[in-house]
Amino acid sequence: MQKKLQIEPLKENLIYFIRWSLISFVMGTVCGLVGAAFGKSVLWAQGLFRANPILLYLLPVSGILIVVLHQLLCQIGNRGTNLVLDSVSSTEKLHFALFPCIYISTILSQLAGASAGKEGAALQIGGCIGNYLGDVLKLDERDKKVAIMSGMSGCFAAIFGTPLAASMFGMEVISVGVAYYAALVPCVFAAFIGVHISGSLGLSPEAFTILHIPEFDWGPLALLSLLGLVGAAVSVCFCILLHETHRLYVRVAPNPYKKILLASVLFLMLVLLFGRDYCSAGFNLVETAMEGEGRYEAFLLKMLFTAVALGGGFKGGEIVPTLAVGATLGCAFGRLTGFEPSLCAACGLLSLFVGVTNCPIATMFLGFELFGFEAMPFFAIVVAISFTLSGYYGLYSSQKFVYSKTKTEFINRKAN
Repeated sequence: MQKKLQIEPLKENLIYFIRWSLISFVMGTVCGLVGAAFGKSVLWAQGLFRANPILLYLLPVSGILIVVLHQLLCQIGNRGTNLVLDSVSSTEKLHFALFPCIYISTILSQLAGASAGKEGAALQIGGCIGNYLGDVLKLDERDKKVAIMSGMSGCFAAIFGTPLAASMFGMEVISVGVAYYAALVPCVFAAFIGVHISGSLGLSPEAFTILHIPEFDWGPLALLSLLGLVGAAVSVCFCILLHETHRLYVRVAPNPYKKILLASVLFLMLVLLFGRDYCSAGFNLVETAMEGEGRYEAFLLKMLFTAVALGGGFKGGEIVPTLAVGATLGCAFGRLTGFEPSLCAACGLLSLFVGVTNCPIATMFLGFELFGFEAMPFFAIVVAISFTLSGYYGLYSSQKFVYSKTKTEFINRKAN
């Protein structure tokens, strides 16, 4: 009897592993194919915008088309990534119409140069793929939630080229303090299969080089601790700016057509005042910051451009603009203090990412995959400080803080 009790869990785990290995193979394959298509579509749209500057003035047309598309697919008022998170943590349902809606809307936003990324869109696309495959395979509600998380990881990895960060992000972003380890195998397998397929189809992973990494000593430690504190403060300001801008748009222009036209006019005014460097996702700013160059106020301007575009209804995501804000903040910090602007740009990027997503493990993996392992001690310090000091703010209002950041205490509250 005792031997039977010992064998039973092993048998269940083996069945789980085989079952989810097969599902994850399908999930990763689909996410890799879709991710490659989406990633190349975004690159095409961004290239077309750079080659044809006049497309900027079609921003109102792009905005109107986005609203029309949302009306046709009955997606007016959808909550984007928040809806995907709620589909895992509660009983919210994902509709497959979100897939074509966010896919096409993101391309339209990129064609006209709106300050929006692609990874937030990837999370929504991946969640829709996971939900749809869950229905096709007739998974129960609990298993469908795992499928949604693995879809998020698979699509994020396929588009961004960071499978370790994507694997952990899919499990970690839903509930801070509790990772859904039942999804570990599905998320890891889907992420690595997805990135392999998208890479074989020609979608290159993102990677940057830190110009110089000094010895880990008390001086650098003190400076980067200060950068972690500054990054936490800016991440809180960025979250507040995004949320309050969205609420302000709703109050001033509740009609979606008026709202996106207002956003278009404001965005064009910002471009006329400050230039085109802050259009599109923002990897141009990250590259410049990693070279130790750029304007000191670039992080503030990127925050403003992003809030105006996303708050007004343009689609994409907040993650790449967040990386741009963090990198430019870090570079400015490095130049002001005279300490390694390139390294500070990398650390600033991670401090903003962890501050707005509240995913410290995924952020550490992101640092290794984007910049290599050599600067690991600096990354660890900045991520730990920014995560702790950024409080309970976040990009996603549906994200739950299950446990306190500062005490071993159950709090179960949503992000500010």
